Amino acid sequence: MPRPVAFGDRLGYLVAIMTDTVQLAIDGPRATITLNDPAKHNRLDPAGLSALRVAIEKADADPDVRVTVITGAGEKTFCSGYDLGSISATERRSQATNDDSFEKVMDRLEAMRMPTLCALNGGVYGGATDLALACDFRLGVRGMKFFMPAARFGLHYYPGGLRRYTQKVSPSFAKRAFLLSEDFSDTELLAVGYLDWLVDRAEFKDKVEEKATKLASLAPLSMAGMKRAIEQFAQAAPDVPSIRQSAQACAGSEDLREGLAALRERRTPAFKGR
Repeated sequence: MPRPVAFGDRLGYLVAIMTDTVQLAIDGPRATITLNDPAKHNRLDPAGLSALRVAIEKADADPDVRVTVITGAGEKTFCSGYDLGSISATERRSQATNDDSFEKVMDRLEAMRMPTLCALNGGVYGGATDLALACDFRLGVRGMKFFMPAARFGLHYYPGGLRRYTQKVSPSFAKRAFLLSEDFSDTELLAVGYLDWLVDRAEFKDKVEEKATKLASLAPLSMAGMKRAIEQFAQAAPDVPSIRQSAQACAGSEDLREGLAALRERRTPAFKGR
């Protein structure tokens, strides 16, 4: 049986126990991180995001771990993203400097030493779409759905997420997801390359086990080195300060306030471009 792992520092331990929304188990060479709040579609709030970072760091620091699987509890939703309503406009503007910002936690996940497998047990929405892209592989279940609603309420996505969409799938997919805010079905996600594999629900656990076991059996030094090399070869050199400036302008905009208000009030937003 997997052994539960206690979080090393007291703050991380309290966050994990108090929220109980992120669970980490390590079984020999395999770590499993489970987003465990199915009643809220495994949505991440600031406390859950902090617990996720601690779990990532704990798994990454274990020299015996050769693969980390990230999945969600339940069968409906992998994760519905980040709870934007739980942070203020001031906090949104300062996200880039916060170690527990969504952007930095996703970057930390992407930088894990050994391969990562995102086992998408259901739909994936909002920021969770980037959480999946921050992993090396994505295994989906038939019937899952996808949408990225940033433009629907005026949010400018952070540079790391835009890079992953463009780099790991394609510029066309990034534009369809962000600029058109399209919904994607399971088969469309496989066709565009967002998913590496798509299986029936009955096969899901066995396929996760198969892929995780294969990754755990390969030579760790060569895998870690080649993972770093592949990521470096894929990097582009965009004007990140300019992108971040644009994102910060959107974070303080009337449009974002209107978009979030419309989301809460279940109405169509009236954007003014300011």
